[in-house]
Amino acid sequence: MAHNVLGGELAGCSDSPRTGFYRNGCCDTGPGDLGVHTVCARVTAEFLAFSASVGNDLSTPHPELEFPGLRPGDQWCLCAPRWQEALEAGVAPPVVLEATHVGTLEWCDLDDLKAHAAEG
Repeated sequence: MAHNVLGGELAGCSDSPRTGFYRNGCCDTGPGDLGVHTVCARVTAEFLAFSASVGNDLSTPHPELEFPGLRPGDQWCLCAPRWQEALEAGVAPPVVLEATHVGTLEWCDLDDLKAHAAEG
């Protein structure tokens, strides 16, 4: 079983929309996950605009990729480097720590993640 950044078992991130590199609802990762989709984030309008501005439009649906397009408030497994980039730009979305894979810590500082912990 995979672990989260707090040392416990990795919780699910979202089944609606179904997220994860493996589209299993969890921010699991593996050798094929070159983007490191490990941060369970509750996306915001500010983050979605930022992501689009740096070349990754997460709002437009792509059914052929099983991607519904995200709206503010959706939870999604973000790439750890992108979350870090958003942090540095001042638009990091809230993080669901229990559903964020421990591998995230190779890219992001635990204190930063905790400072952006999602409520509820």
